[in-house]
Amino acid sequence: MKRTLRLIAGVFLLLLGCLGLFLPVLQGILFIALGLILLAPESSLIQKGLNKLKERYPDIFLKVRNITENRK
Repeated sequence: MKRTLRLIAGVFLLLLGCLGLFLPVLQGILFIALGLILLAPESSLIQKGLNKLKERYPDIFLKVRNITENRK
C-alpha cells in the first residue's frame, strides 16, 4: 500500500509540475523535483539521474541531508 501511495503521489506531482511549467501560478520545477524524488526508489533510471546530480552537486545534497537529520 505504501508503494502504491508513493507511485500515485509521485505521478500526481509530476503532472502538477508539467502544468506548472505553463501556468505562472505554480512552481513547476519544484513539483517535478518532488515527484522524481518520490519515484526514485521505484525507477532505476530516476535513481541514476539523481546519482549523477549528487556527484555533480554534492554540497546541495549534503545541505538537504543535514536539514532532514536535524528535523528528526
